[in-house]
Amino acid sequence: MRIPGPEEIRALHEKHAPTAEAFTSVHRHCELVWSVAEQLLASPRLAHLDAELVRAGCLLHDIGVYRLYDDAGQLDHKNYIRHGLLGQELLESEGLPATLCRFCSHHTGVGLTRRDVVSQNLPIPPADYLAETAEERLVMYADKFHSKSHPGRFLSPEAYAAHVRRFGEQKVTAFRALRDEFGDPDLARLTPQAELPPVTG
Repeated sequence: MRIPGPEEIRALHEKHAPTAEAFTSVHRHCELVWSVAEQLLASPRLAHLDAELVRAGCLLHDIGVYRLYDDAGQLDHKNYIRHGLLGQELLESEGLPATLCRFCSHHTGVGLTRRDVVSQNLPIPPADYLAETAEERLVMYADKFHSKSHPGRFLSPEAYAAHVRRFGEQKVTAFRALRDEFGDPDLARLTPQAELPPVTG
């Protein structure tokens, strides 16, 4: 499988971004998620992961967000949960392999189950959208430490755990399992890239 590099992925973002502001928001977030994953990949215990695949997954995972902007440049927050499937469709239309397309549709939260979709009445087809490979899990995990809503800051593990608790203790447990698998990133070392100290509470 041929994996696109950063410049080719940047060109895809530029092609699909409806505005310069949208490009800056989404592409910058994807780069910061990669910076978290790249740091974690330096651990010898993660040497078995495909770093090139993880990089592509990080840089592509949110590309579907562009399809949620209207003609006035406003983001459709109500249907934001759809960005993963929209990203998968976008990458499929570009001829990318399913392995890469899945990073879009299988990174939301700490994994969406069919039960989550039905019980929360989410506007996506009922199915399990769970990260299955170690590379998919790492992209999903690294994504938890940065939000486009607060682009200048990273989010500490404790802050994300507090955030996800509103969806049930099982989600906190799932996040804890990801922490055990991949370790905690050193966000203080990454802070210059995000400008401000991490949110810790």
